[in-house]
Amino acid sequence: MLPECDAVILPQVLGDAYRRLDAFKAIKVPILVVTSEFGTLSMWDWEILAWLRAEGVHAIAPYELAQARRVCAALQARRELAGGKFVVYQDDPGEGMQAPIFKRFYWWEDECSQRILDRFGLTIEKRSFRELGARAKAISDADADRVWKEKQQPTSGCDGRPVTSAMKMYLALRDDLDADPKIRAMGINCLNESTFSDTTPCLAWSLLHDERGLIWGCEADTVAMLTKHILRRSTGAPVIMTNLYPFLMGQAALKHERIAAFPPVADPENHILVAHCGYVGVIPRSMASSWTLRPKVLAIVDDNATAIDARLPEGPITMAKLLPTFQTLVATAAELTGYVGYPGSDCLSGGVIRVRDGRRMMERLPSHHALVMVGDHIADLRMIGSVFGLVVEDCCG
Repeated sequence: MLPECDAVILPQVLGDAYRRLDAFKAIKVPILVVTSEFGTLSMWDWEILAWLRAEGVHAIAPYELAQARRVCAALQARRELAGGKFVVYQDDPGEGMQAPIFKRFYWWEDECSQRILDRFGLTIEKRSFRELGARAKAISDADADRVWKEKQQPTSGCDGRPVTSAMKMYLALRDDLDADPKIRAMGINCLNESTFSDTTPCLAWSLLHDERGLIWGCEADTVAMLTKHILRRSTGAPVIMTNLYPFLMGQAALKHERIAAFPPVADPENHILVAHCGYVGVIPRSMASSWTLRPKVLAIVDDNATAIDARLPEGPITMAKLLPTFQTLVATAAELTGYVGYPGSDCLSGGVIRVRDGRRMMERLPSHHALVMVGDHIADLRMIGSVFGLVVEDCCG
């Protein structure tokens, strides 16, 4: 009987392993094979590893020291979920400014929350956005402006009341975070129920991430929040959420962003426009290659609201999201090739991503929301997936 633990680490494996299959199968936590003095498996272990896997025992065998460290980080991330909570602020998420769209999302369903609890031991706690908005508004302008002077960020066109309101939301969320050590992430149904606030939480999420490491969720998408927790905590790589607009979808994608055409590219079927709330998405300043807080873009939020105009570095990226059963992580390596903007539209600055097989991706996408990581992390995700009991499926493979 094993004591309570996150994993079993094998510093040595010998031929006796072939006669201990039942003992291996009795281990219900991840098995790590780290048998060299370099923090990796030894090259002589492949025979035993192949035998174990053929017999249905999956052992994690990092072949680089950095991988071993990421596996340990993933174990910590898994432990953080168990007994923790995601707090989401919403009142009637299927009703509001864009009810026909928002009624479709799985993350609102009680079944989704229950599956997350059953699978990861994580509670989804729902709180009132109406109450949060009122509490934020009640914070004095003087308090908000004082904190802004301490934390001032680059702005353009939104100084004065918009920034003051954004800082009030930051202070209200910070108070809630400070009051509950079990909170692992926070999200708000900020678009569809935007009538409950005179601001948006974008600045708050950027500040709370950079100060506290908080995982945030636009639109209170708990599946995206959970995916982001796993990716960010395990790899340390910059991770954001954004909307996918595949070029293959034509007007079905273009209409939502109020743009006439996708940018010209050599192979349009293998390209995706990514944008959220007028820009690429909520990118914390620490992750961005450029960052400015600007006036809001979308008509459905308050005229006083703000949005973040920021960019990730161009180059290799990884896109990922969990499937609704929480048994599979759909992911693929891709390339952020550049940026494009359409004045007067809902996409003033969006990213252009090239994938290996756009048609294959269309058949396997789990959501219009995707997590975008800076860098190619597919090999690491396969190893990290083993820690969480996840199959990693390449949606372009």
